Amino acid sequence: MAVHKAGRKAGRVAAAVAAAALIGAAASACGPDDGSNDGKGGTVSEKPAEKPAAKPDAPASVKGGVITVGDPKAKHTVKVYEDPRCPFCKKFEDGGAQALVQPVADGKVKVEYTIASFLDKNLGGSGSVNAANALRASVDAGKFPQYHAAVFAHQAAEETDDAYTPAFLLKIADKVEGLRGGAFDKAVTNGTYKKWVGEAMDSFSKDGIQGTPTVFIDGKKSGGEALYEQAAFAKELKAAGIS
Repeated sequence: MAVHKAGRKAGRVAAAVAAAALIGAAASACGPDDGSNDGKGGTVSEKPAEKPAAKPDAPASVKGGVITVGDPKAKHTVKVYEDPRCPFCKKFEDGGAQALVQPVADGKVKVEYTIASFLDKNLGGSGSVNAANALRASVDAGKFPQYHAAVFAHQAAEETDDAYTPAFLLKIADKVEGLRGGAFDKAVTNGTYKKWVGEAMDSFSKDGIQGTPTVFIDGKKSGGEALYEQAAFAKELKAAGIS
């Protein structure tokens, strides 16, 4: 899987990334400040997509910079590193991640999310930070899995568009029943959890992750097109004893 490594300016290989995103010719990823993370695909719609990918109605908790979904005592662990603006993370959420829905609901596996925000530095803007802040707020509201799915479902068509404003994130929250409320809205609008967003980014960096999505199944890195195909990722989970 091609991983975008740190050290170059964004914008040099947009066409190649766009082609990979559109036709799935090869598995790709977004990476910190390497230039190949500006995939294009259209324009931002004022009306978000209506049907986010399925997510389990599972509990979520926070420890340090990591959000855990599912039973904390589950036998198996899947670690997921994502940036909200990364188009390949959306591709994972629409594809391979769907194989996790039932095992999480059944208590067989927990998913540990590290939400990065490096694409703001690469591309400009504050969309990743805003989205990560809102995602953290959704944990307190008891709606993280549902809102996480909705955020990726409403990702901008162009990675370079800084679409995740607080106002847009609240519009997305309207799609999640029971999420909107005084505390959540205030946290999204005021950036209440921006300190935590920095902590999450520190966790991403300390773990030595070079691109998103990065996924580990019980400590073993998953890669290739399996991340983007539900059936293929289900096979990897089954091989690890998760089904």
